[in-house]
Amino acid sequence: MTTITNVSLVTVYVTDQDAAKQWYIDKLGFVETADVSMGDNGFRWVSIAHPDHLELEVTLMIPGPPLTDDLADAIRRALADGTHGALGLRTDDCQKAYQDLTAKGVEFIAPPAERPYGTEAIIRDNSGNWLVLVENRG
Repeated sequence: MTTITNVSLVTVYVTDQDAAKQWYIDKLGFVETADVSMGDNGFRWVSIAHPDHLELEVTLMIPGPPLTDDLADAIRRALADGTHGALGLRTDDCQKAYQDLTAKGVEFIAPPAERPYGTEAIIRDNSGNWLVLVENRG
């Protein structure tokens, strides 16, 4: 029997792979793990990861095949509206992360606030995705 050891890949839909890759690297401190053109159809595999957790790659994908046209359009609309949820990010100090990221020009939809599970702030990336920044309650 095969044993699954961990989640290794998640997808975040973006409007521009180059701009998204730079935003995640420059603003959040992620590192590039792949940037490969595949075939003649213009498909490009771009992935990033947190430098301390390279085992979990985030693929930055343009909405398109293999998604249906309707689903790709819905994702593009959600990105344009700034209402597409993407990632949850853990921090040891939400208030400090808020201050540091604000200084780097990161847009916050919601500043740090107490929740039943801890302190949470919500970021919007440069494609319109929501990223939840959470300091778990001990």
